[in-house]
Amino acid sequence: METGFAALFTEIKCCSDHLLADHKLVYYMQAMTNEPATPYTPSLGFLLIDAARLMRRRFEQESRDLPMTSAQSQIIARLSRNEGIRQAGLAALLDIEPMTLCRHIDRMVAADLVERRQDPKDRRARQLFTTETARALLDPMRKRAAVVFEEAQRGLSEEERQALMACLETLVRNLSDSDAGEPPPGATSKARFKNSGKAERHTMAAEKETIR
Repeated sequence: METGFAALFTEIKCCSDHLLADHKLVYYMQAMTNEPATPYTPSLGFLLIDAARLMRRRFEQESRDLPMTSAQSQIIARLSRNEGIRQAGLAALLDIEPMTLCRHIDRMVAADLVERRQDPKDRRARQLFTTETARALLDPMRKRAAVVFEEAQRGLSEEERQALMACLETLVRNLSDSDAGEPPPGATSKARFKNSGKAERHTMAAEKETIR
């Protein structure tokens, strides 16, 4: 359950970032036009983003003794469930630019956390694998994550926790389905990059079932 909870919040964070930008735009437009501020009512987007942000911060606090950064721990966690994936596919799963991921992977290869291997089906391509060093860190990562998830769900009954998971899965599925269309002609390279990972993102449902 805990690892699936982490995967859900990672996916929700990717799907809901644009909601924060929309809310910021409304805020600045009100400030520039001297319009009276509307009473604050927490929206779904803000609550999801705040929950993901606070959980990430607590995980970082719990994991200070681990020899890797928060970004590297997210890469290791996702790569461990997709051994042999290509770099572009992993970037799509993490919803970050391939060049940004490339810099992370370079440092992680040097730290013996990730290994690049030639794809036997394509000499030009490289596959990514976790190393023994990285795999040894997975169990400590999961134990620390379990502490954070338990803290986050304090006061919720088992039935409420299961209902929360079901609702989050529905939300992720709905947003993933709506993001599956082809980008329009003239779309930016970033939009096309995100669309190129739609197949990988749609493996999330099967992946969650496997890791529970």
